[in-house]
Amino acid sequence: MTQPNAIASARLYLCTDARQEKEDFADFVDAAFAGGVDIIQLRDKSLEAGRELELLEVLGKAAARHGKLWAVNDRADVASVSGAPVFHIGQKDLPLPAARQLLPGAAIGLSTHTPEQADAAIAASQVPGGLDYFCVGPVWATPTKPGRAAVGLELVTFAAEAVERARGNDAAGADLPWFAIGGIDLGNVEDVVAAGAARIVVVRAITEADDPTAAARSLLEALDAGR
Repeated sequence: MTQPNAIASARLYLCTDARQEKEDFADFVDAAFAGGVDIIQLRDKSLEAGRELELLEVLGKAAARHGKLWAVNDRADVASVSGAPVFHIGQKDLPLPAARQLLPGAAIGLSTHTPEQADAAIAASQVPGGLDYFCVGPVWATPTKPGRAAVGLELVTFAAEAVERARGNDAAGADLPWFAIGGIDLGNVEDVVAAGAARIVVVRAITEADDPTAAARSLLEALDAGR
């Protein structure tokens, strides 16, 4: 079972495809974890289930070596069979209660794109068996989500303020982990932090880097500098 504090302590979340062109998936995820990435999600719509399970085995072993987390996107069947500690869903994917029924021990996260969706995610984080984290974005337009309009830094600030209000209303003062996502890289990460985010999800900032380890370290340094 994934402990809530494992998500709460995570700052850098990476989404990657199967890297079929470079054929370096194992080396890449190992290098990204070595640089300080806390969670790696395999997100590749082109994969058939069998191949995805093979790659998730590789990812899971790398995560275990580094004491990190790994995630499955969208497919609860694959997440269940692979034993994924983290499962991520979108607004139109499997509803949270169904996902929780299938994956009782996994940390479950949700993408949000509007203030209303962020508020709903926060509410769902405060009930037993609810969300373990949520993402806000895309902050900037990104080719990894074609057709998805950018939400801008305003939604990041909204989420930060909404989570702080919710924390103040919680007698236990529980943390509500959330991540900013979408077009975030070394050139703008400090703007995201200034808008209120303490955690980020990236794709190209690491997947397109010549040195994934160094790229991850630089992003973490920028997160610290932006505080």
